[in-house]
Amino acid sequence: QVQLVESGGGLVQAGGSLRLSCTASGRTLSNYRMAWFRQAPGKERERLATINCSGSMTYINDSVKGRYTISRDNAKNTVYLQMNGRKPEDTAVYYCSARRLTDNIYNYWGQGTQVTVSS
Repeated sequence: QVQLVESGGGLVQAGGSLRLSCTASGRTLSNYRMAWFRQAPGKERERLATINCSGSMTYINDSVKGRYTISRDNAKNTVYLQMNGRKPEDTAVYYCSARRLTDNIYNYWGQGTQVTVSS
C-alpha cells in the first residue's frame, strides 16, 4: 500500500507562487496515476489536476488552467503542483491522491496541506 505525504503549503500573498510536493513511500509511485485535489471550507472537494504514470499526459481543471501545473519525478517518488498567480479563493486544504491502473477511483490519499492566500 502506498503512503502519501504532502508538503509545501503555507501562507502566500495574492499573485504569488507556491509549489506543493507529494512524496510516496511503501510502493513505487511510477505504477500509480496521480492527482491533486483541494477542498475549501463549506465546499465540495475539487479535482485540480491529474498526471499519468510516465508523466507524458496531464489534465488541468479549467478553474486553474493557465496557473497550475502538475508534474512528477518518479526517480524521487514525488509529484508536484506548481501554483502561480494565487488568488484568495485558492485558499483550501490541498490533497494528493493515487490510483492504481486497475482501479477506477483515487483511493490513496495524503493527509492534506493547508494553503492560505491573503489579499
